[in-house]
Formats: sequence, structure tokens, C-alpha cells
Amino acid sequence: MLWVSDMDGTLMGADSHVSATSAGIIAPLVQRGLLFTVATARTPATAVPLVHDLHLQLPLIVMAGAAMWDSRTGRYRDVQRIDEDVVSRVADIFAVHGLVPLVYRCHDERFLVAHHHGPLSAPELTFVAERRHLAMKRFDLDSPDLGRDAGGETLIIFAMNEYATMERLHRDITAAVDCEAVLSHDIFDPSVGLLEIYRRGCTKAAAIGRLAAMTGATQVTVYGDNINDLPMLAAATHAVAVANAVPEVLAAADEVIGPNTADAVAHHLAAQASGLL
Repeated sequence: MLWVSDMDGTLMGADSHVSATSAGIIAPLVQRGLLFTVATARTPATAVPLVHDLHLQLPLIVMAGAAMWDSRTGRYRDVQRIDEDVVSRVADIFAVHGLVPLVYRCHDERFLVAHHHGPLSAPELTFVAERRHLAMKRFDLDSPDLGRDAGGETLIIFAMNEYATMERLHRDITAAVDCEAVLSHDIFDPSVGLLEIYRRGCTKAAAIGRLAAMTGATQVTVYGDNINDLPMLAAATHAVAVANAVPEVLAAADEVIGPNTADAVAHHLAAQASGLL
């Protein structure tokens, strides 16, 4: 059995951290052989420190399935590269709207560089400022070619702006480009839209399927709370929603547990694993 949890709003509490209680429950289970990991839209730069105390042995599914991060080797694996033709076409559509995306490229299987050129939106300025210090991510904000000459494999094309602006971009990109384009509200400020663009077929659900094959697991339990978790809930053997999940996730789940603020995922894992380990 493989267990996989979303992070924000599911495994983590209202303070966007894994509580000491959750870590105290999950880490011993992992050490006893529980096949547990996380699937998140975060990059390793922010995800890895947050799950450090869980001592996960399996790779983390990061960037919504665009790659896995193996903490034991400090390398990316299972990279789902976006073709450069797609990068160019998306950048052209951004230009029509007078905008430039952040293009994330993976270099040497070890680190990410986010390339950009020109003004950042107000939310993007905050986003970059909060992440400039991170060891596993770098920003190149003076890159007219969006990193094409720097090499590396493009994993994500990303932008933050007013939701209506992102909605128009999302509409135009999905109509013209063969890719996975995910539009969501910022959980901290719903007036801000987050637009994430991945390779076609790149989802948490697909990555979980590949991880299940790697581990030999024939059954998968997943935990989620938001719209972008619906595909992995649908693909799971057992789909679990936290009580604070959006209505669509609550309706899709096989089981609803307590809220993320009550360490519900950790307690559920302990109960489910009690007869297996």
C-alpha cells in the first residue's frame, strides 16, 4: 500500500507547516516501513524543508507531478520536460497580453533556475522576494531569452497576477497550445490568480501512478483538499478528503476525516497502518 498526501491545506496546518504532532506520528511510521510521501505543486526548495522532520524515504512528487525529488541523492528524477516549442508559443501568448512568465528550468538534475525578463507583477515581486534566499532555487530576472541559451529542461511556466488577467491568459493558452494549464486562486489572496503550465499529461495522478509502479504498490490512498487534487483522488484506490476541503473534493472522496488543523492525515495514517506494520 502506498499513501500520498497533498501538503498545503491537507497535511500542513493553518500556519503552512507540518506540526510537531504530525511529525511525531508520521516519522516513526515511515521508519517502520510505511510507504508514505507527499504530492505538491511546490518546488523542492520550499517543500523539502517543510517535510524534513518526517524523514521520508520515498521521492517527493513536486511541481504537481513535473518531477520527483529524491532527498537521499539530492537529485530530480522522473522529469516531465516541456518542449521548447511549447515554451515559445506560451511566451508569445503572454507577450500579446503584455506579460512575461517565469520559466523554470532544471539544471544537472540538482537545481532550478527561474528565468524572467522585464517587470514583475506585484504578487510576483513578493513571491520572488520570499524565495531569493532558498538554496535549491535561483532567479535569473534579466534573461531576454527566458533561459533558452542556458540549457536545462523546462518543467514549469508560471505567472501570478490579477485573477481576471490570468483567466484571460488561461483561456488563450488552452485554446492554442497542447499543454496542461492550471489556473487557481492564491490561497492567501483569492483576488490573485496563479497560472501554472506543464507538459501535457503532467499531473499528480500520473506521477503517483509511476511511483506506485516503482514501489510495487497495488493500492494507493491519497489525501487532498483542493480542486487540483481531484485527478489524484479519482485515480486512487481510496480517496480521503480533509474536513476543510472544497465541496467538490468532499463530494469526490470515499472518506472524509478531520480538518488539517487537527493533524487529521497523521492520525488517519496511524489508524490505517496499525495492522500493517
